Amino acid sequence: MSKYSALFEDEDDVFLGSPTSKLMDILFNANNDVVRFDLENFMKKRAAMELLLEEHLGEDFLNKVDQFILSNQDEVENKLKSLSIELMGEIVSKSE
Repeated sequence: MSKYSALFEDEDDVFLGSPTSKLMDILFNANNDVVRFDLENFMKKRAAMELLLEEHLGEDFLNKVDQFILSNQDEVENKLKSLSIELMGEIVSKSE
């Protein structure tokens, strides 16, 4: 980091912070109906994925998921960023 980098930082910059923190900003500031709709869709997909995992991995799939997260931290973190950006895009595009 250069000694001048602080000169170019702007606390209102949309690029500061992690994708997950920016997603939280959008969730709390976007149109409530849009956020509810997209979160419901997200939760439906999560529910379906959990049912599929339970069907294929057994009832202790959550332990296997936790082990996977520990073993694949970088990949999981990258996917988290990608999903956060994707959800932000969905919400922002519908809120304009």
